[in-house]
Amino acid sequence: MKKVLLSLTALLVALTMSQAQEKAATDRIQLRHDEAGKRVDVTIDGKPFTSYIYPGPDVIKKPVLNPIRTAQGTAITRGYPLEPRAGERVDHPHHVGMWLNYGDVNGHDFWNNSNDVGDHPGPFGTIVHRSIKTMKGGKDRGELTITADWLDKDNKPMLQETTTFHFSGSGSQRTIDRITTLKALNEDVHFKDNKEGMVAIRVRRELEHPASKPEVFTDASGKATAVPTMNNEGVSGHYRSSEGVEGEDVWGKRAKWMNLSGKVGDEKISVAILDHPQNVGYPTYWHSRGYGLYAANTLGWKAMSNGKEELNYKLPAGKSVTFRYRVVVTSGEAADNQLNAEADKFAAVK
Repeated sequence: MKKVLLSLTALLVALTMSQAQEKAATDRIQLRHDEAGKRVDVTIDGKPFTSYIYPGPDVIKKPVLNPIRTAQGTAITRGYPLEPRAGERVDHPHHVGMWLNYGDVNGHDFWNNSNDVGDHPGPFGTIVHRSIKTMKGGKDRGELTITADWLDKDNKPMLQETTTFHFSGSGSQRTIDRITTLKALNEDVHFKDNKEGMVAIRVRRELEHPASKPEVFTDASGKATAVPTMNNEGVSGHYRSSEGVEGEDVWGKRAKWMNLSGKVGDEKISVAILDHPQNVGYPTYWHSRGYGLYAANTLGWKAMSNGKEELNYKLPAGKSVTFRYRVVVTSGEAADNQLNAEADKFAAVK
C-alpha cells in the first residue's frame, strides 16, 4: 500500500511539473534566467524585448535593463559602452540601458560611477545584485523581482533595494513598470538635492535631438564632459511633455509624463516615461538632454528650479520609500490623449 501511495505521489508531482512546463511554454511573455551569463532575458511572442543584466562592478556599477526593443525588434537604447555601434556617442560611460540611482546618497555618488571615472573626486557608491526573488511569465504580463544592495565606498550596505519589474505588450506597444523600494539599513540615509538622478534611459543616436553645436555638461561635483557636434543624418528625436513643453526646453521642468519620438530607419518610435502620483516630488522634474540622456529626477529640485526649490530627502534608519515608473515603447506615434489615458491607468497601480 505504501509503495502504491508513493507511486501515486510521484505521478502527481510529475504531472504537476509537466503542466507547469507546458504552461510556461505557451506563455506569451517568457523570462529565462541565464545564471552563468548573469542575466534574465524577456521575450514577448517569441521576440526579444529586454534583459535584466547584472554582470557585476567589474563591468558596470549597477544592474540595468539592456537593451530595450520595440515590438519590431529595434533597440531604443545606446550600445556603448557594452556593445558599441558605429556612429554613436562615447561620452558618459555610466549611461547604460535603463537604470535607477542617484548622485548624492550619504555623500556617495552612485550616478557617475563607472570603470572610467577619470578625475572625478567621488566617493562612489555601487549597486550590487543579490538575488532573484520571483520570476514568472504569463499570457498578459511577466514579472521579475530582484534584491540589491547600495554599497558605500567601503562596500558596506546603506540601502537594501527590492525592485519588481512588470513586462507586458501586445501589437505595436511594449511596457515596463519598475517599482523600486529602498530601505535604509543601520543609519539614516540622506538624498542630498542633486541634479544627477534618478530613473533614466540612454537612447540610441537616432533618437537624440539634432545638435548644431558642441556642448559641455558639468555634473554636481564640477566635472565637465564635452559632447561634440556630430553628423545629424538620421537623427530625429523630439521631447514633448504632458504640459506641452517641447524639445530641449523640457530640461528642468515638471511634468507627469514625457514622450520622446523619432525614427530609426523607416520605423516611427515613441518612448514615454510616466511618473506616479505616489512618488516623492510628483510631478517629477525632468533631467532629459538632447544628446540622449532621458531621465526623470524625482529628488533633485535645486538645479532644476534655478534655486527656487530644494529637497533634501531623508530616509530614517529602518524605514522604506517606494518609487514607481512606467515606460511605454510604441512602434508608431503616441498621442497626448493616449499617454494621458496610460498615466491614469498607471496611477491606479499601488
